[in-house]
Amino acid sequence: MIRFLPALAACIAAASAAADAPRLSFPVDCVLGENCFIQNYFDRDPGPGYADFGCGALSYDTHDGTDIALHDMNAMAAGIAVRAAAPGTVRAVRDGMPDILPSDPDAPDLTNRNCGNAVLIDHGGGWETFYCHLKRESVAVREGDAVSAGTELGKIGLSGNTEFPHLHIELIRNGRSIDPFQPDGGAICGDASNAAWEDGIEYVPGGLLTAGFAAGIPDFADVKAGEAHSATLPPDAPALVMWAHLFGSRAGDRLSFEIAGPDGEFLSQSVDLDRTQARAFRAVGRRNRGAWVSGAYSGVVRLLRDGVEIAHLDAAVVVSE
Repeated sequence: MIRFLPALAACIAAASAAADAPRLSFPVDCVLGENCFIQNYFDRDPGPGYADFGCGALSYDTHDGTDIALHDMNAMAAGIAVRAAAPGTVRAVRDGMPDILPSDPDAPDLTNRNCGNAVLIDHGGGWETFYCHLKRESVAVREGDAVSAGTELGKIGLSGNTEFPHLHIELIRNGRSIDPFQPDGGAICGDASNAAWEDGIEYVPGGLLTAGFAAGIPDFADVKAGEAHSATLPPDAPALVMWAHLFGSRAGDRLSFEIAGPDGEFLSQSVDLDRTQARAFRAVGRRNRGAWVSGAYSGVVRLLRDGVEIAHLDAAVVVSE
């Protein structure tokens, strides 16, 4: 009987963690599914692999927080506020690091600064929240400040070790990172009934971010920057291409593109996805064989998983002189 005591103690400790965790409000001025999304969840796999709390692939090995990402760089430039998820006292801040990709030749040394510009808040009882990758010179609080839930801390940025604009938020208890979706360490896939979030957050295992048209296959850098879509194209454009930007794609997923033009159906094509990726984009289209018919073209792209649509987006372009 004694051999079961350690396991029982662990279960009691996990239940206690769920019971006294601070209630967290959503920490970003955005709407999930509209202008932001969760790119990565806490890694619940104790081994060298990774899994999010829904038993999906939106995480990576040893990831210890929740990444709330913006769709593109233009959204970051517009300024999206990061807010305190619960009341507490600011324990530490850092600002002044540039919003720059770590691969850029001008990127700073990230030793012990992977988090970039950041705010750490003490909520008492051994609980803290940590907010990373804030925009340079946007940090709006100082060490020692008392904050309420909703107090602005800064803006989402690209500082530190990150490839995309997002907020990395960690829930910490006595120095140990905790999954806010399952603070009790629950083992049931997708069960967030004891989540620390004040309002329920729907688990989304992947989806479509943006879609648009272009005169050729765009560079992925332009897609991620929010600069790939053309609202108009000339009749002599070398190609008419529809593209889609997605997250959380899995091997076996399928993208279905349907484009209609002034004369009816223009193109219908599916693309099979052969690997799991955090971010990806695909494009389909036709080369110009003379001149495009002037008028409005509309397209819809659907993301299918196991034959079931999990997301779709519409886009449009006008061909004119």
